[in-house]
Amino acid sequence: MSSGRYTLVHSDARSGGRGRSGLGLHVVDAWTGSERDTATLSGGETFSASLALALGLADVVTDEAGGVRLDTLFIDEGFGSLDEQTLDEVMDVLDSLRERDRTVGIVSHVADLRRRIPAQLEVVKGRQGSAVRHRTTTAH
Repeated sequence: MSSGRYTLVHSDARSGGRGRSGLGLHVVDAWTGSERDTATLSGGETFSASLALALGLADVVTDEAGGVRLDTLFIDEGFGSLDEQTLDEVMDVLDSLRERDRTVGIVSHVADLRRRIPAQLEVVKGRQGSAVRHRTTTAH
């Protein structure tokens, strides 16, 4: 998703303190040749890395579960942190998943996504509570 710029690698470095520290990851930046902590990524880079990791884990689960596919993926927010080029790259990846018969749901307030996604469920708030409205648009 980063056009080959970033690679996530396992790190044994501890975050300090006692107890468990979770999955240690660093990012290798092919542009600079350096390895750095994932905490140094920008908001958009963090979103892209998290999405790439989630997609990779879905593939691992599929392989480990004897070929049981995870056919549906919901992505909640994060799109607002992406610049236009990165948003295009992420949407291309998500479109490729849909082309491989996966369902991709996006939860977002980003106006540009409303123009790009033809089938939408819109949550409309009102005095009596929220309602869901199905919308279809022409994607650009």
